[in-house]
Amino acid sequence: MDWRIFKAIYGISLHHHWVGSFFNVVENASIPGMVLATVALWFFARPGGDRKWKVAAGSGLAAAALALAVDQVVHAIYDRPRPYESHQISHPWSGSTDAGFPSDHSSASLAIAFAVLMLDPLVGAVFLVAAVFIAVGRLFVGAHYPGDILASVVVAAVSAFAVVGLGRPLVVLCVRLVERVTDTLVRPLWRSSRTDP
Repeated sequence: MDWRIFKAIYGISLHHHWVGSFFNVVENASIPGMVLATVALWFFARPGGDRKWKVAAGSGLAAAALALAVDQVVHAIYDRPRPYESHQISHPWSGSTDAGFPSDHSSASLAIAFAVLMLDPLVGAVFLVAAVFIAVGRLFVGAHYPGDILASVVVAAVSAFAVVGLGRPLVVLCVRLVERVTDTLVRPLWRSSRTDP
């Protein structure tokens, strides 16, 4: 079943090469883009104001790190080959030979999205749409089976819950420490934007 679903989705890219090429560009920029968006969320929070976005940003990055760590443990236990390693198919957009279960790209991006979603549903929904787009893109470039992506959803959800639900006091403490530096740097920009006509 996993192979059949993969073949149907990836077949679209093989028959319409621009689809695979488009998602390849998306996938190459996906993790840096998600990290930059998460860091930007921190700086959108007004210095000395509500910490919600800072906590969301810190939680998102921590959840992504935890998800990737869990992935590495799973990879060490279960080294599932990529689809093109198991089947003789063309793979112009992905050549990785490391374990494919779960998907690191999907785990990290979804963990960020779930963590932000738990703290700010509106902003989190935007992050979630981007993360789902990234996860689906992993199928269109032929890098993973659908089961790899589903496993990433579980890893990401558990990681986000662990950080937001259980580790929030530690995240808040780290936010308070880091914002002492960032608020000092950002406060002049906020002041100048308020005084500009």
